Amino acid sequence: MWILKVIMCVFNCVIFLAGGAAVLVGVLVEYSSKYLREVLDNIKDPPTPLTQLPNVGYLLIAVGSVLAIIGFLGCCGAMCESKCLLLTFFIIILILFLAEVAGAVLALVFKPKATELLEKIRVKVSQSIQTSYGKNDGLTTAWNETMNLMKCCGYNNYNDFTGSPFVISTSNYPIFCCPETVSCTVTTARAENAMGCFSALVKLVQDNSLLLAGVAICIAAIEVCAMIASMMLYKT
Repeated sequence: MWILKVIMCVFNCVIFLAGGAAVLVGVLVEYSSKYLREVLDNIKDPPTPLTQLPNVGYLLIAVGSVLAIIGFLGCCGAMCESKCLLLTFFIIILILFLAEVAGAVLALVFKPKATELLEKIRVKVSQSIQTSYGKNDGLTTAWNETMNLMKCCGYNNYNDFTGSPFVISTSNYPIFCCPETVSCTVTTARAENAMGCFSALVKLVQDNSLLLAGVAICIAAIEVCAMIASMMLYKT
């Protein structure tokens, strides 16, 4: 009996800490999302999913709060041997587990739609850069911060800036497109051909795909073990 209690407490402490971490990340995302809002404000008729990106911070805070509550319920249910709390904990974890499985299946099924959406976003973002970079201070700052952080150039590449107010007024491209030189002319930008920010983001995800997959598997394993332990305690 006490072993199950310890297992439940350990699992739920992990869940509680994960919830706290999600809330913290959500707060940081929300704090820094002003740059993303500046970019979205200058995209004409953006795809609906794109307009929801600034709400990711709120979503993380909500999910983290739910996880923290689940962890608290699980610990209380295990220590107090409350059948009501244990059953509630089991049902919530089961719903989350099934939602995760359904989400993974939907991601595979709708992969072509996601590709189509990304292509629409690519066109819209490129247009916003060409019309507003160098003229709109908010958007210009947002892109400069993004390119500096990710060591990239534009959404696709240096061509995104061709014809932009910045290039027209300075006859140069952003220095982020020519990291190896001091002056970034069209010739230099073409020669260096710095990676676009979308490609840089994809590469970042691919480079950490094994880590992300491992984290996902660990979360699923923790959820399954927590459900088994809660049911064993519930039946005793």
